[in-house]
This record gives sequence, structure tokens and C-alpha cells, in this order.
Amino acid sequence: MIAVLIVACEISFWVFVLAGLCARYLAGFKRLGAALLLATPIVDLFLLIFTVVDIRNGAKPEFMHGLAAIYVGVTVAYGHRMIKWADERFAYRFAGGAKPVKAPKHGTEHARRERKGWYRHLLAWFIGSLLIMLMILIVGDWKRTESLMRVPLSWGGIVAIDFLISFSYTLWPREKR
Repeated sequence: MIAVLIVACEISFWVFVLAGLCARYLAGFKRLGAALLLATPIVDLFLLIFTVVDIRNGAKPEFMHGLAAIYVGVTVAYGHRMIKWADERFAYRFAGGAKPVKAPKHGTEHARRERKGWYRHLLAWFIGSLLIMLMILIVGDWKRTESLMRVPLSWGGIVAIDFLISFSYTLWPREKR
């Protein structure tokens, strides 16, 4: 059940983004477009509420419940950036906006971008982990929610690997061929 909600929320996120961009650039309704784009966090709020209610109603906490918190953490940390990316491309394609600048692929600018990406990943991990702790506190049954504690630890390993990769470009920057 929770997996379906996560997928539905991801689809809803992009539906709101696309609807907001269409309203803004194709229909000329800038305020409606902004409102639709601002509604994307509401999807995350509903996902968290449904997740906690699911556990409180007796569902066995599992990785998918933790994944809901990961999803929200990633959306909070990367959401604005993803919307900005889509907005730039939509404006260029449909409204005569400036051509989007390509991300640097070499040198110190690339290394700086990779480090910033890792900082966002760390922020996503922190937010997701905090949400998992809040879910555990709200449910109030430490024994039942024990499996959720493994999610931040596993994700922390991924963040550590990302650190090694991201910061390796600082020590060994990519060179132009």
C-alpha cells in the first residue's frame, strides 16, 4: 500500500510541476502556475500523514515506510532545483526564454558542482532521518518501529559513498580531453 502511495506522490509531484509550467507559459496564467508549483510540498505532507496513519493503524513498519521519509527529504533538498531545471527548459522551449546553461563537466567548476550536490544529498539524508525519528515518536511503539531505524543507517552508507565520489573531483578534477 505504501509503495503505491510513494509512486502516486512522485507522479503527483511531476503533474503539479507540469501543470504549473503549462499554466505559466502556455496559458499565460502566471499566478495559477505559481500556485500549482507551490502545491508540490502539499503532496509530501500527505505522504507523511498517510505513512504515519498506516503504521498507527497496525501496519508492520518496513523499508517502504522509511522510503516515504527519504522521498520527502529528497524532495525538500532537491525539489526547488528540479523545478528550476524544468522551468528553465520549459521557458526556453515554449516562451522564448534564454537557453539553459549546461552544467560544467570539467575542472574546478565541475568539482564545485559535485560538492554542492553532495551537500544537498546530506541535507536530504538529514531531513529524511529526522522525519523517520518523528514518525517513530508519533507512533510511540519503539519495538514495532525498530526496523525504521535501519533506514538512515543504510542511507548513510550511500551518502558516504557519494561523499567519496563527489569530493574525489576536488582532488582529481576531470580534465578536458
